[in-house]
Amino acid sequence: MWLTLFYSCTGGAALLYALYRWLIPTAVQYHGGLALLWHDMIVERMLDTLTQSTRPQRLLHAVQKNATKGDPRSVVKAIDNFCRQKEWAMNVGDEKGCILDSVVSEVNPVTVLELGTYCGYSTVRIASLLPPRAKIITLEFNPDYAKIARQVIAWAGLEDKIQVVEGPSGEWIPKMKEQFGVKTFDLVFLDHWKDRYLPDTKLLEDCGLLRKGTILLADNVICPGTPDYLEYVRNSPRYKSQYFKSHLEYTKAEDGLEKSVFLG
Repeated sequence: MWLTLFYSCTGGAALLYALYRWLIPTAVQYHGGLALLWHDMIVERMLDTLTQSTRPQRLLHAVQKNATKGDPRSVVKAIDNFCRQKEWAMNVGDEKGCILDSVVSEVNPVTVLELGTYCGYSTVRIASLLPPRAKIITLEFNPDYAKIARQVIAWAGLEDKIQVVEGPSGEWIPKMKEQFGVKTFDLVFLDHWKDRYLPDTKLLEDCGLLRKGTILLADNVICPGTPDYLEYVRNSPRYKSQYFKSHLEYTKAEDGLEKSVFLG
């Protein structure tokens, strides 16, 4: 009887582990909404409770354990490995990251604004490609995320290129010229709250922070999606836009980046 019960329990535990580790993640790979629900609403909360830590803290631990200090590409690789092998996280990811790298290299910007730092993954990718005199200002609403991002950035050895600013983008954008001495940005990377893409773009226009030729690169325009932003940049005579089809970070669900050139 006890042996039967033991095998029943261990078999049930094995099934639950298989569901959590392989079967459900595989099932949601091709559906962005289900993938976000599973990874963000279920797995993250479960692991937070079980480990008494947060996903950003676990990501930072993976960086400190596996990345070479002072090597930005090693930091990026450690985060990608963590997100593919251990726990999904909402970075731009390795696949779309290559598109981001290409745009940064093409623009070769001196002034960069990033909206949405999270744990600093895309910040490190961008900064590692910039010329010596360049600077990134990255805005993050969540102070806990900003704290982790600063540590990830420091591990990558890029503190001199990056300024992490905490607070709402709608409050900080109008202060850019006065607080940071920025005239205009060469590149703006949008990867924060999706309902802020359009109002923040218009705010950047109104504040005179975009020059003719400024590049706006927006992530997650398909999943979760930014329909009002796409409608604006694709139909406004002030922009010339191009869509780069890709996948939601670390899944097979469709997503993409929208590159928009400000025409003045």
